Amino acid sequence: MSTLHQSTIWEISDSDSEGGVEAKGFFQGDRSAKDVLVPPPPDEDGRPSPTRKRRSKEEIEADKQKARKRREAREESRAAKEQEKQEKRKELQRRKEAAQHLNSLKPENFLKTLTVCIDPALLQQQGSDILLGTLSSFEWRYSIQPQALPNSITWTKDLPELDEDGAGPVAEDQLVQVLGPSEFLDTVICVKKMIDNEGEEPAADSAHGLFKLGCNRDAVKVATVLVTESQPDYKKHAYALDETIQSKYGGENVDIEEVLVYLQLHKNIAVLFVDGWQEVTDHVCAVTKSLSKRPYKLLTEQPEQLPFCVDGSWASGVRVEKDGSGLKRVWSKQIQQLNRVSQATASCVTAAYQSPQLLLQAYEALSSEEDKKKLLADLVVKGEGRERRVGPDISTRVYRCLTAQNPELVLD
Repeated sequence: MSTLHQSTIWEISDSDSEGGVEAKGFFQGDRSAKDVLVPPPPDEDGRPSPTRKRRSKEEIEADKQKARKRREAREESRAAKEQEKQEKRKELQRRKEAAQHLNSLKPENFLKTLTVCIDPALLQQQGSDILLGTLSSFEWRYSIQPQALPNSITWTKDLPELDEDGAGPVAEDQLVQVLGPSEFLDTVICVKKMIDNEGEEPAADSAHGLFKLGCNRDAVKVATVLVTESQPDYKKHAYALDETIQSKYGGENVDIEEVLVYLQLHKNIAVLFVDGWQEVTDHVCAVTKSLSKRPYKLLTEQPEQLPFCVDGSWASGVRVEKDGSGLKRVWSKQIQQLNRVSQATASCVTAAYQSPQLLLQAYEALSSEEDKKKLLADLVVKGEGRERRVGPDISTRVYRCLTAQNPELVLD
């Protein structure tokens, strides 16, 4: 059976080929498709599809520019989001550090950073084991190391931010010196000589230990001298102490009160007489607790440091808004500041006279001084299921508080 080859011939007539060119073409099934010239397919309307227009260099460059701008915009958006994430992480870290710092300043936590530094010479005194036993029972940190001032006790605090830089512990401004009766007498005599010399500091070789460190005008320490009384007569009978000082001072009259006042006012040194080491221990514990509370207390006095605290709420104050709301409560609080004036009594007065100006006008309308003092006496105070009057005493004190010209006047 012979193979039948099909062929297709296009002929161009003379009338169609104006140029005198005759073209013939044929297609055979056994030839490859790449040798076939296929016209573009028609569109839906049956019209031939136009050929694709070749883009110019300007159009290609414009498309590249658009693509580059879109890519840069995506990169900028990605960078902005990453920057926002970093800022959020930094803000969270800052808040975490601020919360940790605030928590470390609380008294129960700050107390753990304090160290009570005790001079070894104090351990030679009888009863000093009471101090060490008390500090150990409270689990407070203490160290036994020589102090610049003999027989003294100081405090140091550890600050984490300074420890990283190698600064070490920071010394507190409190200093306690424990003296016996004889040592205290030497101190009194030394101070008396300085008073007689019109404040001239004693020589370095003859000065008492207290003057070498704390007894000067530029002292940074708040010093307290605890005088332990091994002999009760020194505390119970002051004349015995005076006689002892006079005998050492050459028979001249020495006023101990004068020495104590001079130390307090001019040298910022307080002198306390204690019966023994139990009272010394109580004083040391009181100072330690006070130092632990001081950082947080100072922080609460700065409202910008604790923005979550309502202004004045922690101090039982009253906040006054810009529109004036709260002034009536301030007026009531002012009356409550007087002795023996309850909240119910103050509310009764402010209900009758809603501002200080109205009460002052009522005082001016009265002619006699006695009527002014009794103006509020008959106001009825309601509270706790019974009624009572304000009374002449409170009425008189309110009148004096608002009208007195003497700042030293005692209201009661």
